[in-house]
Amino acid sequence: MKRLLKEFTKGITIENPTFGLVLGLCPALAVSTSVYNALGMGAAATFVLVGSNIIISAVRKVIPDQIRIPCYIVIIATFVTIVELLMKAYMPSLDRALGIFVPLIVVNCIVLGRAEAFASKNNVLHSFCDGLGMGVGFTLALCLIASIREVLGSGKFLGMSIMKGFEPAIMMVLAPGALLTMGLLIGLVNYWQIKRKSGKEIRRAGCHGCG
Repeated sequence: MKRLLKEFTKGITIENPTFGLVLGLCPALAVSTSVYNALGMGAAATFVLVGSNIIISAVRKVIPDQIRIPCYIVIIATFVTIVELLMKAYMPSLDRALGIFVPLIVVNCIVLGRAEAFASKNNVLHSFCDGLGMGVGFTLALCLIASIREVLGSGKFLGMSIMKGFEPAIMMVLAPGALLTMGLLIGLVNYWQIKRKSGKEIRRAGCHGCG
């Protein structure tokens, strides 16, 4: 149980795809203009991550090493097609807003990276937890970036006006605002991890001193 919890939480904390591993930055920059778009992109990526991790883990022993990457891409593309068709059928406005970035999940380094680095080496249950954790971590990162950009760039949250009389900083909904927001957040995460590591080392040194 502890192993499953660890595989799930690592994608949200220390191995967060956006802030920890610095992967999937293209969709993070492009679709984080609103929280609605961020939630849609995060849900789509999570669905693909979980589905592809499960299938790849289940068939990993029968896929020859020489053609494993093409096989992984075919599996990932299948789930991307499913989520794209579902969006077109039930959420056409979200499909139009996300545009080309949903089909591009096929070559997203987060999805292919988890297939190669984890699902191809672990059982189905652990691969499910890994994919779900990475998906949730990616979604949370997107929503955090989008919340800052939407509030500061338009004075709204989920399309609802929350800051009357506030003069929006238009730059925040443009590419420079995305880069600035992401850079600051990655810097804060790195600072927190350094402080956390230093605290552990100090406590460890204190324990050795007591001994």
